[in-house]
Amino acid sequence: MSFINKIPRLYLYVLTVLGLFLLIQTGLRFIFWLKFNNPADPVSTADLLWAFYLGMKFDLQATLGTLMPILLLGWIKPLHPVYSRFGQRFWAVFVSLAIILMYILYITDAGHYAYLQQRLNASALRFLENPLISATMVWETYPVILGSLLLALISALTIVIFLRLTALIPADDIDRAYWTHKRWYHKALLIFISLLLVLSGFMAKVSWYPLRWSDAFFSTHAFSSQLASNPVIYFKSTLKNTAETFDVEAARQAYPTMVDYLAIQQPDPDTLNYDRHYYFNPATNRKTNIIVVILESFASYKTSLSGNPINPTPHFARIAEQGYYFKNFFTPSTGTARSVWTFVTGLPDIEKNKTSSRNPLIVDQHTIINAFRGYKKFYFLGGSASWANIRGMLSSNIPDLQLYEEGSYDSEVIDVWGISDLSLFREANDVLKKQQQPFFAIIQTSGNHRPYTIPEDNEGFEMLTEDDLPNNVKSYGFQSLEELNSFRFMDHSVGHFMAEARKEAYFDNTLFIFFGDHGIHAPTGKHVPAYEAQLKIQGLRVPLVMYGKSIISKAEVFDTIASEVDVLPTVAALTRTSYLDTTLGRDLLDSRYDDQRYAFTIEHGTNRTIGLLSDKYYLLMQADGSKSRLHELKGKNARADISAQNTAITKLMSEKLTAIWNTVRYMRENNRPGDNERPDATIKPSLHKQNAATH
Repeated sequence: MSFINKIPRLYLYVLTVLGLFLLIQTGLRFIFWLKFNNPADPVSTADLLWAFYLGMKFDLQATLGTLMPILLLGWIKPLHPVYSRFGQRFWAVFVSLAIILMYILYITDAGHYAYLQQRLNASALRFLENPLISATMVWETYPVILGSLLLALISALTIVIFLRLTALIPADDIDRAYWTHKRWYHKALLIFISLLLVLSGFMAKVSWYPLRWSDAFFSTHAFSSQLASNPVIYFKSTLKNTAETFDVEAARQAYPTMVDYLAIQQPDPDTLNYDRHYYFNPATNRKTNIIVVILESFASYKTSLSGNPINPTPHFARIAEQGYYFKNFFTPSTGTARSVWTFVTGLPDIEKNKTSSRNPLIVDQHTIINAFRGYKKFYFLGGSASWANIRGMLSSNIPDLQLYEEGSYDSEVIDVWGISDLSLFREANDVLKKQQQPFFAIIQTSGNHRPYTIPEDNEGFEMLTEDDLPNNVKSYGFQSLEELNSFRFMDHSVGHFMAEARKEAYFDNTLFIFFGDHGIHAPTGKHVPAYEAQLKIQGLRVPLVMYGKSIISKAEVFDTIASEVDVLPTVAALTRTSYLDTTLGRDLLDSRYDDQRYAFTIEHGTNRTIGLLSDKYYLLMQADGSKSRLHELKGKNARADISAQNTAITKLMSEKLTAIWNTVRYMRENNRPGDNERPDATIKPSLHKQNAATH
């Protein structure tokens, strides 16, 4: 008791209210589980316990946010919640209102879930557009009068408990005495400890990143993720994503164009069916292992494949010489999180200011990765998967995914990006070589960022100096010597990985896929055509290379315009894996698409610019269809708008771009996994080019 008497009364007050709120929210979560748990598909005990644990941490964040005004203003004498009569009444009203609002929010959330099987999110605001209709629906659906009486009774009971508990706090004025008589360093220590505790509560975990809504999506069992969520946190997270939506009529108008563009097998303009089933004879499938390596900021113009005079990537070039090299491969935009989203879903990330991976309303997406049935799934990242909330998207959509991130490795963390790329490849290889069944693994490098750390353990990597370069480093597309060496070290790590992989049993039956997550919008050097920088496609062009001894018997360079959305359909077809495609991706080796090869691009911001890139032209326009302009890639002046002189081409590409744009907007909110994902639903083999079909 003597220890408690030394605690400032303001802190005792806040801790009392905090404990009460956490207890109430845990109880409400338990009721939610009892009400909505499906006995036929129960959550495992491990997931259930973890959901409650995560939920309590989310509750802590929400409660701290509610109580911050008391912590900040309670030190003011007239507003002190214990020894000031006015302060007692003021904060009693404040907390009582918070209790009532909390119950209202949880009740609304439960009703929303019962109605739509979704936690309360910002899309519910649409019901306010027709308040009379919505109110009538509520009145006719729910026991409003009885519910209101119960709400009033429970709120009153909770408020009484709150008032009784806070009344037990001694009213002696030790807070003022503390500030009057204690030495300055005692006061400084109190402030420091207070800030540390509050910050720890908001972070809610030991990591570079605070606990975020996506951490609730830790399981492919949808209900466990719903159970872990906190209504306040979840609603707040979705609120900033309400601006982006789709126009179903615009998608329907675009549908005939998309039927032709995607070769949809069973068109249905009423339901907007985009499903394309591809079936391969299981007898021809060797269950090839898949390793996808996503290389950080791996712009084509920086690589040896672009003719860069200083040969920065000899190891990568050697792999390209032995496999399939797609030299005209583009990501839709810059940004790693956007790129991962595009690769996994087959949809460009069109979110305005954030990223789609951060939008909880669209976290559930169909992915072709799940067509690889019987495969173990791995994701290796040197840093934290909390970055850009990528964990939620991956874990929610890829069942039984084994995600390796910071804290999963024995290797030393070298900087903010986690372990080095070299260590990442080592760690991944150590896991993969032990596998006794086929696997699909994604390795995402992250070391090619500032501060461009090169580890001491680097397998003999030799740093370049200014003396080793005939010209200034910027002449070769690099902004600094540190960036150049970091880029070279990434290539060095790839070379070491492939050398180690060749020693393992899995190597001969593995298809390796390498591509950059995005390029860099920066000067490219004289070895690159000027139009790339002029039209800002140097930040989108990255190399795509596929290599596999058992899959690719003859190396080939493709001039085909290719997009990141096309990677997974191509991998599935190459490995003769039956799959369902529901988004924009198309097999790059399927000849039926050869007369319609384009890459969709988008530059984000308040006024988004969308584009369609062909082998000769680049059409750009605002997302609303205004300010359309056509550029000739290899013309005398690539920046010149030639749309007036090429009306037919402009019209054709404008129609396709508009159709793709409106289709993407629709698809991303209507691409949920479903029962129609059986790959044998339609038997229609891909029409590969001869050199691909014979492997």
